[in-house]
Amino acid sequence: MAMQTPAAPAHPHETMDAMAPSGADALDSEQQARELEYRSLMRKWWFAAPVGVFTMIMSYPWLIPVLRDWFPRGSPELWYVWAFMGVASAAVLLYSGNQFFTGAWQALKHRSANMHTLIALGTGVAWVYSTIILLFPQVLPSSEMLEVYYDVTVVVTALVVLGLAMELKAKGRTSDAIKKLIGLQPKTARVVRGGMELDIPVEEVLVGDLVVVRPGEKIPVDGEIAEGSSAVDESMVTGESLPVEKKVGDEVIGATINKTGAFKFRATRVGKDTALASIIRMVQDAQGSKVPIQRIVDVVSGYFTPTVAILAILGFMAWYTYGPEPRIVFALIVAVTTLIIACPCALGMATPMSLTTGVGLGALNGILIRDGTALQTAQKLQSVILDKTGTITHGKPVLTDVVMSPGVDENEMLRLAGGVEKSSEHPLAAAIVEGAAARGLALPDAEIFNAIPGRRSARSRRWGSRSS
Repeated sequence: MAMQTPAAPAHPHETMDAMAPSGADALDSEQQARELEYRSLMRKWWFAAPVGVFTMIMSYPWLIPVLRDWFPRGSPELWYVWAFMGVASAAVLLYSGNQFFTGAWQALKHRSANMHTLIALGTGVAWVYSTIILLFPQVLPSSEMLEVYYDVTVVVTALVVLGLAMELKAKGRTSDAIKKLIGLQPKTARVVRGGMELDIPVEEVLVGDLVVVRPGEKIPVDGEIAEGSSAVDESMVTGESLPVEKKVGDEVIGATINKTGAFKFRATRVGKDTALASIIRMVQDAQGSKVPIQRIVDVVSGYFTPTVAILAILGFMAWYTYGPEPRIVFALIVAVTTLIIACPCALGMATPMSLTTGVGLGALNGILIRDGTALQTAQKLQSVILDKTGTITHGKPVLTDVVMSPGVDENEMLRLAGGVEKSSEHPLAAAIVEGAAARGLALPDAEIFNAIPGRRSARSRRWGSRSS
């Protein structure tokens, strides 16, 4: 029967602060915002992609046998096609590429330059130049020089937008991993206050609270056992597949699973101070960190953009001073070409995408990466040395071999052992039962069974629990 929990009395050791939104709620809001931005970028990509394919084909129709006779160079038909391309590419710049021009304007207001500056400059100049020579082809010395660069405008915009969308998708995988980590923590805790056991939200547990944990439940926060004993599955933190025996005075970790006995523990770390919260924070910090090579890219980008602009101006001046007639046309083509070929399609995308993808996929597979520097350094690893057994496992013990004395039937002994162990909830017992079932053995029922939690054999105490 459901019973309404009375308001908890004021705690003698600590006052309650205003409760902040839970990490899962914050991640949900962040994920929704990221999903909206991702859909927006993909809409921009799907708008720009077909225009890009069309402009790439029709910018040089004389290279394609089927189109060569329909749209010869200098023909009115080709001029109308290019005029349509000019309008379509302008729509791509305004819709799909508006964030690059906005970013370039923001950087200009701060008297700086970034990747957006060069992308906006390259695509914008290509469109302006193509439109001018399309409207005033007489400025060119020969009709053979009449070429438009609308394909550059559209294709560069489409590729960079796609790269941004892929980066957001990679970050989403990291957020999914963080949500799974947050989901490991139970929603409620059973605490003893005023002589009563109360079920309260885990966010309201205070340092010093006495928390009750029953068999099969998750431990809500970090603490120290005050009463009772049990075996706790700590594989979420340590990778150890076998439960760890816990007694009075031993520490327990939030989000780990109590397997057998019941106990009470005193909360020592709650909220953002728990081990699980530290792990989540580490993954989030790693996602937002920068690898050393990315910092180099950022520094290079700060110099790259003004350098390209200066080279374009120098090229214009050199051709205008020493070039053949019409000098102004050749000088303008050189300047525009310099800006176009320097447009960074990949420089600003490769390292962030690599970082977010690496951290996200690692977290989904149980590998927590501290920061970007650790990820970049990992490429130099040649050996991995583990300091204890059981760290790399399937997450549970498995029966691999049965070694018997001479004259003892292996299957019969395993059948009898499985009959005893099938009444036990211990992971080693489950491994024996599964091993017997895999061999097709029919297990008998034990007439009398008594499990004694927290007790091990002399050999087990000597060598410790080991998993296969």
